Amino acid sequence: MIEQTATAIEASGLYEQWGLTSAEYQRIQELLGRLPNFTETGLFAAMWSEHCAYKNSKLLLKQFPTSGQRILQGPGEGAGIIDIGDGQAVVFKAESHNHPTAVEPYQGAATGVGGIIRDIFSMGAQPIALLDSLRFGELTDAHTRFLLQETVAGIGGYGNCIGIPTVGGELAFDDAYAANPVMNAMCVGLLDTTMQQKGQAAGAGNLIYYVGAKTGRDGIQGAIFASAEFNDAVEADRSAVQVGDPFMEKRLMDACLELIREHPEAVVGIQDMGAAGLVSSSAEMGAKADYGMTLNLDAVPQREAGMIPYELMLSESQERMLLCVAKDQGAVVEALFARYELDAVQIGEVTAAKQYQLYAHGEKVADVPIKALVDEAPVYQRPQRVPARLLTADPQQYQPQFTSATAVLTKLLQQPTLASKQAIYRSYDTQVKTNTVVAPGSDAAVLRIRGGRKALAMTTDGNGRYLYLNPEIGGQIAVCEAARNIVASGGVPLGITDCLNFGSPEEPESFYELAQATKGMSAACKALATPVISGNVSLYNESNGTAIYPTPMVGMVGLITDLALITTQDFKQAGDVIFLVGQTHADFNGSELQKMLTGNINGALFDFDLATEIAHQQLVQQAIRAGLVSSAHDLAEGGLAVGLAECCFGQQLGASIDVAMPASWLFAETQSRFIITVPAAQAAAFSQMAGEQAQQIGTVTAATDLVIKTNTETLTLDIVTSKQQWEGALAW
Repeated sequence: MIEQTATAIEASGLYEQWGLTSAEYQRIQELLGRLPNFTETGLFAAMWSEHCAYKNSKLLLKQFPTSGQRILQGPGEGAGIIDIGDGQAVVFKAESHNHPTAVEPYQGAATGVGGIIRDIFSMGAQPIALLDSLRFGELTDAHTRFLLQETVAGIGGYGNCIGIPTVGGELAFDDAYAANPVMNAMCVGLLDTTMQQKGQAAGAGNLIYYVGAKTGRDGIQGAIFASAEFNDAVEADRSAVQVGDPFMEKRLMDACLELIREHPEAVVGIQDMGAAGLVSSSAEMGAKADYGMTLNLDAVPQREAGMIPYELMLSESQERMLLCVAKDQGAVVEALFARYELDAVQIGEVTAAKQYQLYAHGEKVADVPIKALVDEAPVYQRPQRVPARLLTADPQQYQPQFTSATAVLTKLLQQPTLASKQAIYRSYDTQVKTNTVVAPGSDAAVLRIRGGRKALAMTTDGNGRYLYLNPEIGGQIAVCEAARNIVASGGVPLGITDCLNFGSPEEPESFYELAQATKGMSAACKALATPVISGNVSLYNESNGTAIYPTPMVGMVGLITDLALITTQDFKQAGDVIFLVGQTHADFNGSELQKMLTGNINGALFDFDLATEIAHQQLVQQAIRAGLVSSAHDLAEGGLAVGLAECCFGQQLGASIDVAMPASWLFAETQSRFIITVPAAQAAAFSQMAGEQAQQIGTVTAATDLVIKTNTETLTLDIVTSKQQWEGALAW
């Protein structure tokens, strides 16, 4: 890379290639009182990118509830923290790695996992679980199959090597994601609350230490790369994708946690070198503490020769952390990391002056106000326009027509979005550390907390099709469906993390979708008392001007207060009585059935009521706490018939069902519904508790058939054969 002079940068418009607008470049000149040099321009381009500054989304994010009685740390640090009692807290966050995964799926997915793990242990927490949320184009496309296989391999390869179980996730397919796959990774950790850390660099004279792997040229401009759309006219920049080393990460994690636990007096602050690398971690740590910083770039450990300051600062090489160390504790840090055979090098110190100063080869190569980098990025309120499809949407629900409900259910169960994900999660180690009580395959994963009776339930959820038809209501549903997963597992939802995957905010219709989705999510979070404690925004997910569906991923964690309350979706024994919580309506727009029968989705989204949702969740929680429930399952994509089949598949038990509805309604995707089973002796007690909120619809049988009698026909599904087809649909 050849450096240009400040005047040459202005004349050539190089800053525009790095994502800065002319107005932003002018604002930087005003902040500095001069033209920025080559390195400084690069620093601002990275720090003012959407990926780092949230300049197009910050105003919308302010509507999220972020506090609560249990919240120990909300947004603004490496991850959010929620108190779960007994001096313990759960720490979790999700991050997107969409653009890197589209270009280099194995490394894009692997480094997405690595980055989110670092966010968790930077808070002082021990990572205990990984989850993911994935979207791809249709599997009929060879390139999509390649992307899926490599992404899954990257997730499994990193998580398995580092010894953290991958316990849950979700996966959906649609043409909307063909050119822009979505790869969101979530990590959950456990924290002794006395060990809680912050990403801050405070105290003049305290030391800045670089620890972990050496810096190379991989991932340079990664944050800028993630803040731009794809275009066939411009080749995707593979150099912007990082390369991961999970074995290095394992040593780095163990070393950092040992330092935090054994030498707390040494650690002033700690932060992952994630998006925008060294500049982001160091500038943010200083600005948050209201201090400045000087860095000597000659001291930065390097694995490639001739790296210029711009490259050193913007590289996103993996497995690196930045520490602020008490001024008399440098030797302690160096000795500890030496035992792990990791670099631990002092590269600078904290200053009282609020400047961010970089030195290389004895010269000052950057000198800017630290808060200008971190806090002075512009904040945009973009124009909004209601998408034409919403203005012209048919208010009536699609009316499916078919001759055999049995044939429809058989085919639905083999649709890639509904099929068993066993072929995916068998690539992952789900049981390492032996704390996984409920592995992938039920509504939520559950991990016990050693030393007591508590457990954590965790899930990821979201449905871009619903948001495509109504972004506000779809945003509400995304949060509520995640909560239903937690409730069906015996937990109480605590809070959420999110990844907001949308198109370009500069397109009024895309910005409208983002604004409405966050409005809906905020309303649901407030209603459910599940604050947003962390997350990220991934915009510009589009190619050649065509965006993905608006796709917010909701990651949720819930507390199970006693292991005896853990509930799974599988039917447990013949004779149990099956109840349907919630009413069913002809809700088909945006459904799996509409897509399967017509090839697309359209029309106005069906109705949704938050008050009803909350009431039904509370009923199921009450019934589980009362010891009445044998199994519970949230109803979502595919509707009642698919949900019943999934309940049957686990133990290969059948069911005899009688419902007063047309056969087509078996596939309606009416929200706020659960299937629960109770022992026959408890059926009357549950009926009295539920009142009109639930209806008895059948019993579990020892036969291997699911038989559903409706007003128009009787559906009969062979459980053994159908399970084989369901499990084999995604096999490769």
